[in-house]
Amino acid sequence: MEIIRFADIHPEPWRNGGGVTRELASHPKVASAQDGAWDWRVSIADVSKAGDFSNFPGMERVITIIDGELLLLTVDGEEHPLEKYRPFRFSGEAASSATLPTGDIRDLNVIARASAFKGYTSIVEISKKRAHPVFEGQLAVLLEGKATVAPGTDPEEGASVEDESDGASPATSAAEPVELNRYDAVVGSDTRSPEISGRGFVAVISIDKVDPANV
Repeated sequence: MEIIRFADIHPEPWRNGGGVTRELASHPKVASAQDGAWDWRVSIADVSKAGDFSNFPGMERVITIIDGELLLLTVDGEEHPLEKYRPFRFSGEAASSATLPTGDIRDLNVIARASAFKGYTSIVEISKKRAHPVFEGQLAVLLEGKATVAPGTDPEEGASVEDESDGASPATSAAEPVELNRYDAVVGSDTRSPEISGRGFVAVISIDKVDPANV
């Protein structure tokens, strides 16, 4: 089970001085986060000044405000008011800029090469009663609240233990839940898929491969 701790990520200042970005994950992983060196990237940015957004030719972006009230995003001359927890998709090639009518904001960015991948962001309310699984190709980021994560049960392992048990041996204990801090990210897996439980909201990012025939 892999957890990306937000506190361990080094912030990278923007070239225009308007904010900083913390990269949660990218593919392929490169030595630096230079523009266009990856096919997809998931990051969290702190925006403290109005200004132009970086241009990402051949990319598609999904931006979600995760702290703060409002971002006014202008894409190719059309203004879009972006409110908290409402993902917005737009072309990375578009001329885009933003203003901050209610002050600084923090946003979650998913950028993917349009010819190879498609990125999605969903905001999910978690519960103590029913754990939320994180599957292969997904990343789950704790946005607010209190939550823990633990490896899920492998159905095959469970069946094996049940079949072999004669009633005398104690059942195999599950792994202890690990506490998540705000903006920590859980990497999904199809083997013992991590399960998040607690109270609050998580952003579930899915990165799907694109069939070249459908591009």
